[in-house]
Amino acid sequence: MLRKIHELMQKHSSFLVVAHERPDGDAIGSTLAFYHILRGFGKNAVVYSQDRIPENYLFLPGSERIVQELPSVENFEVAIILDCGEMERVGTHAAEIASIPNLINIDHHMSNGGFCEVCLIDPNASSTGELLFRLLRYSKISLTSEIATCLYAAILTDTGGFRYGNTHSSSLMAAAKLVDGGADPQWISENIYESDPAGRIHLLSMVLPNLILEEDGKVGSLIVTQKALAEARALPEHSEGFVDLPRSIKGVQISILYAETPDSRFKISLRSKGRINIEKVARFLGGGGHTNAAGCRVAGELEDIRRQVIGAIRAYVPELYKKEQ
Repeated sequence: MLRKIHELMQKHSSFLVVAHERPDGDAIGSTLAFYHILRGFGKNAVVYSQDRIPENYLFLPGSERIVQELPSVENFEVAIILDCGEMERVGTHAAEIASIPNLINIDHHMSNGGFCEVCLIDPNASSTGELLFRLLRYSKISLTSEIATCLYAAILTDTGGFRYGNTHSSSLMAAAKLVDGGADPQWISENIYESDPAGRIHLLSMVLPNLILEEDGKVGSLIVTQKALAEARALPEHSEGFVDLPRSIKGVQISILYAETPDSRFKISLRSKGRINIEKVARFLGGGGHTNAAGCRVAGELEDIRRQVIGAIRAYVPELYKKEQ
């Protein structure tokens, strides 16, 4: 499939590069890296994101080129769909983007069933950024500092700073090559992890007192409401990473973040430790993801949703309840 993707990149001249709505570090780093790759080939490329880019990723080279309004899809021969397990993940213009003649999907979500004819899917990869690094090596594309910085940010964030179970030797080897190619680990980490706006800290101070521990202390959760966002003068993106906080508590094996959306639904982020497969829970609730990191969106009252989530954990994660011998 790497060969097919390379051939399409060589053959065509106009590309739309997209990732999922509410983009994270992997989505942003990957789309910008692909933009720089295409520009290096002398191609016309546009990066589109339905949602604004979080402030702590605006340092990435090329971020100012990302547009929030979708240009006419008739302008493009190829759509590059990154970090999406299904077409709908690109947002409200999914059908328009799907009408572009050639679709390429590069993704690492285990819930991806292959919705494009041309796709590179590997659930064992740490990130979409790591898959793009493979494409670089296959296509013998020169590694510029811009590409290296974007891909390093992608791999760094989706591995949780190289702490998660999806951090493999291939991830670390790719990161090393990217550093050799011009990525500055300290500068990238400082921009991503040490540049929080005051609103994020205010929001955190409001959320932490409502920490919930249940299932004998093995499940921890936090709740971010629209009211809390307003009072903290924070944006939804400022709650990124909150889901990891309960998991840092000794004994907690699964952490959950319930984030209320403006349409009165809840975006549920799930994280787990070790071999506990939380993707099955997300899939049951209509979402998907990875073994240790998954998510979904559910409509309804919060307490009803919480009961659904705990019920799904009890049904699909029986190992959580096995007593230690």
